Amino acid sequence: MSKQTTYQARMPDSQGYIAYPENEHKIWQALYQRQKGNLPQYACDAYLQGLKDLAMPEERIPQLQEIDKVLLETTGWKTAGVPALISFEKFFQLLANKEFPVATFIRSQEEFDYLQEPDIFHEIFGHCPLLTNPSFARFSHEYGKLGLAASKEERVFLARLYWFTVEFGLLRDSNNQLKIYGGGILSSPGETLYAMGDTPLIKPFDLIDMLRTPYRIDIMQPVYYVIDSIDYLDEVVKMDIMKAVTQARQLGLHAPLFEPKSKAS
Repeated sequence: MSKQTTYQARMPDSQGYIAYPENEHKIWQALYQRQKGNLPQYACDAYLQGLKDLAMPEERIPQLQEIDKVLLETTGWKTAGVPALISFEKFFQLLANKEFPVATFIRSQEEFDYLQEPDIFHEIFGHCPLLTNPSFARFSHEYGKLGLAASKEERVFLARLYWFTVEFGLLRDSNNQLKIYGGGILSSPGETLYAMGDTPLIKPFDLIDMLRTPYRIDIMQPVYYVIDSIDYLDEVVKMDIMKAVTQARQLGLHAPLFEPKSKAS
């Protein structure tokens, strides 16, 4: 969550309406259409239900008020329009207040396939459908409260919990089939197919192990963690997460499963 970015957020008018140029609506439409075919096979049921409930437009970027109406009715959440990147402090504050930060810009055509910073497609398409799910919403709220009270050092470890659940989490459905609930995967056609392939390491959810696992934001993930169902997030909320953070800090990080950024080709 560094503050270096090449993108500028679109600002709303006095009515909260954001006017996007036509070429940006076309990028949304193309991103939506490309991922639409992957979802029935790979996305978890809770996400698919949330996508249906939100009924977001496919041909244009939705307005945040449209998303808020459904979120407020289902779980009491809403979106919060933010600049491209925000501080950890602001991020945790918003989640603790049941507000999900949404960067109000969309990626350029040049970064159509992969974007290192979250844009509105990642936030709205990737994450908001699951915010209609009570278990996911409770987990996100509790995570925000924990992060708000945590020290700077603790937040670094907490970030890994978010990364391997909300962003890149997998689950097993009632038929023991691997499905996606992480928004970082669901908003990326490339990572969707990669995560469901044979290359990455798939590990069962283990809180301390997860907190000790390094990650890089600019590569396909070498490891994913799997929960039993989306309802399992309620069990995670009941865990002593901050005690696990303390233990993970004492044990230290695992060796990374990737090359350092300076050496990666």
